[in-house]
Amino acid sequence: MFKIPFLDLPPLRSAAGTVRLPGSKSISNRVLLLAGLSEGRTVVHDLLASDDTAVMLDALRALGCGVDVQANGPVVIDGIGAKVKVAEAKLFLGNAGTAMRPLTAALAVLAATQGGSFEVSGVPRMHERPIGDLVDALRGLGCAIDDLGKPGYPPLRLHGPSNLKLDEAVRVRGDVSSQFLTALLLALPLVAQQDVRIEVIGELISKPYVEITLALLARFGIQVQREGWQAFVIPGGSRYRSPGEVFVEGDASSASYFVGLGAIAATDTPIRIEGVGSESLQGDVRFAEAAIAMGAAVTMGPNWLEVKRGQWPLRGITLDCNHIPDAAMTLSVMALYADSPTTLTNIASWRVKETDRIVAMATELRKLGATVEEGPDWLRVEPLKDWQAASIHTYDDHRVAMCFSLAAFNGLVTEAAVPVRILEPHCVAKTFPDYFETLFGVVTARSEEVPVLTVDGPTASGKGTLAHELAESLGYHVLDSGALYRATGLAAERAGVSFEDGASLGRVAAGLKLRFTDYRVWLGDEDVTDALRWESTGQLASKVATVPEVREALRQLQLDFRRPPGLVADGRDMGTAIFPGAPLKVFLTASSLTRADRRHKQLMAKGISANIESLRDDLEARDARDKTRPTSPLTPAQDARLLDNSEQTIEQSRDLVLSWWAERSPFKPMA
Repeated sequence: MFKIPFLDLPPLRSAAGTVRLPGSKSISNRVLLLAGLSEGRTVVHDLLASDDTAVMLDALRALGCGVDVQANGPVVIDGIGAKVKVAEAKLFLGNAGTAMRPLTAALAVLAATQGGSFEVSGVPRMHERPIGDLVDALRGLGCAIDDLGKPGYPPLRLHGPSNLKLDEAVRVRGDVSSQFLTALLLALPLVAQQDVRIEVIGELISKPYVEITLALLARFGIQVQREGWQAFVIPGGSRYRSPGEVFVEGDASSASYFVGLGAIAATDTPIRIEGVGSESLQGDVRFAEAAIAMGAAVTMGPNWLEVKRGQWPLRGITLDCNHIPDAAMTLSVMALYADSPTTLTNIASWRVKETDRIVAMATELRKLGATVEEGPDWLRVEPLKDWQAASIHTYDDHRVAMCFSLAAFNGLVTEAAVPVRILEPHCVAKTFPDYFETLFGVVTARSEEVPVLTVDGPTASGKGTLAHELAESLGYHVLDSGALYRATGLAAERAGVSFEDGASLGRVAAGLKLRFTDYRVWLGDEDVTDALRWESTGQLASKVATVPEVREALRQLQLDFRRPPGLVADGRDMGTAIFPGAPLKVFLTASSLTRADRRHKQLMAKGISANIESLRDDLEARDARDKTRPTSPLTPAQDARLLDNSEQTIEQSRDLVLSWWAERSPFKPMA
């Protein structure tokens, strides 16, 4: 996950490959609560690992449930069997509506019948999301609920005991959020000594989400009787029983971004989306129908979708989005690639989500240059030709961040392609923590449009450390070119290749499977970070570095590191020979005494004795060799920015280079 202030997406050009979706947020939190309330143990497979499920798991622990989160495996919940195990609890539920609404209802009825006092609260935005319709329904039932802030909004205190009026229908509005009805459906089986009737006031929105609730209730032993969408009856004597195992299907709302991606950019090979399909419980799988209406070519199996471009440009449509409220947001960005305006209607629920999504989408679309009209429950977006580079404010809303990633494909409809900046990209952790990594795994860009920042310099100047710091700050890939030569020497020695056989050495270099993550270097599945630092490995690198076949093979390998979203490359000739067109080239150096002192401290920390003067002499001799070698001599590029870091910390050097990088950015400085 990109835990950085912003992530810049370069112009993206095509898409192909397979995406495995994370578990559904809606199903995950419903299943966790049902398992926590049930009798027995429930093993939950493929649970979404996200901020929303984390707060639900914390809440279940606080309420006395057994929770065992197994590494890379299922989550095991030992339920409380509808019996309150703690008398008091304060539950912080973040911005998770799928936790706040049903827990409020469940704790209200448990406190009423068994006593106790429970407080539920969240982030400031959660305290702006209405819950009054649910509270009114619960108070009408007889539950004791205190407003701890603004009436009709969290935080709340739920306490008891109190007498419940189970012989009267529980009435709840259905035209603001279906989560209010879902909360009652999940809570009332806890007190159904007799038939309990729920009546819906007004038109129920987001009906597919209620269908998910009913299907999961059946899995846990509750067979709800229904009268269309107006009334629901929970049979007397209902009791939650664990089904033993539950498998969470992929998140259909998250699938919408990749369906949109396929419709826009999968021109030859489709995007395959695994985890949802024709047998999905989730109504948002019907987003595929909207994509087809806009021109996408979609095929579907029981648990998968394949999407590629059909009509191009896409078709503008008018669509009632009541059945796909979350996924419909993706349509507003797809509309930029259409041949006529797109109007999305019946989306009033957008206004009470993680942010006011109608305002948010309209505001950010306009930043790109789009013409947008908005109403109380509708949005109209016109196609866009003259795109502007824009910093997209995400409002701590995961879906805003993911939707606007599709704007990076603007080069498919304009000659003047522009990058797109996503602010606070880590907000996707709510439902899809690895969204951007997954996206970059299935998209391509023109090499020349992927930004590169080079850091060259002599031995022990700190260029490797600086490169990693810069890459971490920008969310970019990192290339340690020196490690390529050391890895080639190490791999050749292990394979028994003669260092006189240039052709074989070239093949070893071309076949390297090298990657850099978290300051570690991996050769295939092996962590070779320490092995590459051995003095003997350095000597092997010096041998292979003079072989033309090796240099040519590694040149291509280095160029191949230039992948979205960007690259920081360090070495001795990154700015001169490998990436001469890089928009920013830094030549880093320090005095030979400073570098010798740094190397001395490194060796001493490893228990290796060394003499500073000898180290200084060695560094100066190596500098002389590097500067005079016939191939790619060590020298600054003509347009390089020179940085002597003899008197600077790594943080000071990093911040200075980032300020230089910002000067070249098309985006306005962040406030």
